[in-house]
Amino acid sequence: MKTVGILGGMSIESTIDYIKLLNKYIKEFAGSAHSPKIALRSVDFAKIEKLQHENRWDELGSLLSNEAKYVEKGGADFLIIATNTMHKILPQIEKNLSIPVLHIATPTTQEIIKDGNKKVALLGTKFTMQEDFYKAKLVEANLEVITPSKEDQDEIHRVIYEELCKGVALDSSISKFQNIISNLTSKGAQGVILGCTEIGMIVKEAPIKIYDTTSLHVRDAARVALKC
Repeated sequence: MKTVGILGGMSIESTIDYIKLLNKYIKEFAGSAHSPKIALRSVDFAKIEKLQHENRWDELGSLLSNEAKYVEKGGADFLIIATNTMHKILPQIEKNLSIPVLHIATPTTQEIIKDGNKKVALLGTKFTMQEDFYKAKLVEANLEVITPSKEDQDEIHRVIYEELCKGVALDSSISKFQNIISNLTSKGAQGVILGCTEIGMIVKEAPIKIYDTTSLHVRDAARVALKC
């Protein structure tokens, strides 16, 4: 079994889910007596969030590149970054490592294609919804990507940082996300990508197919670890 490197803490809520799901999939694929080999480095999210909102991405790139090196030195055979947003600086991280990094958008894209869907909605932080670093993977696969209105994007972003990243799942936010997804469904979305690793805390069902990037990313990592 290969050792899975995890760069986490962004936020800790989703990192806990990564570890739980990795154990789930390893047991499912290899047998109930098995558990994953993990090299984990967890960062202080308060510092990450501050640099994100100050638009200091070069500094974030340097910081997370150094953290990723600790994961590599810890024996990881490959790396997964337990957050969608920080894939924005993936190229800077990759060039400082000698181990491969599994992109979070890759298994999601593959799953959408397997389902035969062509038009999907993307939810996430404003960085993920508005910029191309994530959407480009989908567009390259000839998928059409739609995002919520600016007002809804602002609300999704707020809920992620002020609630979900702190482990809070309010009924009012659950209702709001359902309304946003219903609106995107009416615009032709055949599936919805939970493009923030915490959104699965409050989106459990939808009128269209849900693509939970956390689960898909971890399942891919488990398969790579087991070479299956």
